Amino acid sequence: MAWLVIALSLIVIWVASICKIFFGAASGSKAAILDDGNKNVLFIIAHPDDESMFFSPTINYLTSNGYNLHILCLSTGNADGMGSIRKDELHQACAVLRIPLQQLKILDHPNLQDGFGQVWSHDLLTEIIDEEVTKHDIHTIITFDNYGVSGHCNHRDVHRGVLKFLQINSERNIKAWELVSLNIFRKYFGPIDIWVSIFSARNHHSKLIIINEQPWKSFEAMAQHFSQWVWFRKLFVLFSSYTYANTLNGINP
Repeated sequence: MAWLVIALSLIVIWVASICKIFFGAASGSKAAILDDGNKNVLFIIAHPDDESMFFSPTINYLTSNGYNLHILCLSTGNADGMGSIRKDELHQACAVLRIPLQQLKILDHPNLQDGFGQVWSHDLLTEIIDEEVTKHDIHTIITFDNYGVSGHCNHRDVHRGVLKFLQINSERNIKAWELVSLNIFRKYFGPIDIWVSIFSARNHHSKLIIINEQPWKSFEAMAQHFSQWVWFRKLFVLFSSYTYANTLNGINP
């Protein structure tokens, strides 16, 4: 009986969370702090599919509100020898997410290859980021935090490269936000975690909660990564909190 009550309670909370997403998402007023008059935003990711698996709530919000998004993907995801395929899949995902293909840059640098144990030079990353920021007049960067959601070493190196770039270019007044890594329990709360996120951010003014008002688009975008769209990733996208909301924290270099 107790388990039945718990199961029914979870179902009620899940339904209430979905209703919050579709009918009561109030991310706009807080997310407006991203807007300082310049709407050129650069997402810096490590692999094709990072944008769909982790950052899609923020991407959906920004594209719906007239921001000009650029994506810098620092590798082709060639750990399994499918780099060219994954590159094409990222093109398709960006089409779903309404990011112009000319505003997507995918690198295949010999010193920035996908894989655990691959150490990415922070100096090299700083040079690449500087080039993109200057070329596209970027005033806002969004990337991974120091743990990188999954702890992947490439994600963590991306964060450190961004941090070093910000430290070197502190006089340029570039805003930067990191995607907050959730603990293992919250990570798979699905839409229920939006309540925890909203509550936890109340006393942290540097944190920004963006609720995904178009979660179906996140599924569609991730499905474009067909080589990665295996059963456990389908479950991940369904139950991952990152499908339904992003918590962004301002980076203070």
